[in-house]
Amino acid sequence: QGHDYPTPDGTAMRDYIHVMDIAEAHVAALRYAQRQPGLWILNLGTGNGHCVLDVIRAFERASGRRIAYELGPRRPKDVPAYWADPSLAHATLGWESQRSLDAMCHDSWHWRLRWSALAL
Repeated sequence: QGHDYPTPDGTAMRDYIHVMDIAEAHVAALRYAQRQPGLWILNLGTGNGHCVLDVIRAFERASGRRIAYELGPRRPKDVPAYWADPSLAHATLGWESQRSLDAMCHDSWHWRLRWSALAL
């Protein structure tokens, strides 16, 4: 929600990441933990922010459909932009995200289509 943030299009910016990138990061963490037992706190993300309208446009490209949306007021205490700094995950695990926002939306859309068809 919100469309008056100091961002390129006025909508909030967040770090959207593909579920497979997260899964691969967890596998890398498990492999690392076998060699180096202990506790580590690492940020997982792309390191890039995307505005909410960027995500809508990416889903429109993935689906080939227009997506209806309504811009409302800001949520209380919401910040304009934030994203991960995955540099420690890269240095520690040798991991970094590989997939783009378009790939994430494409795969999400097609996954949903497959599961919708199975439910019929």
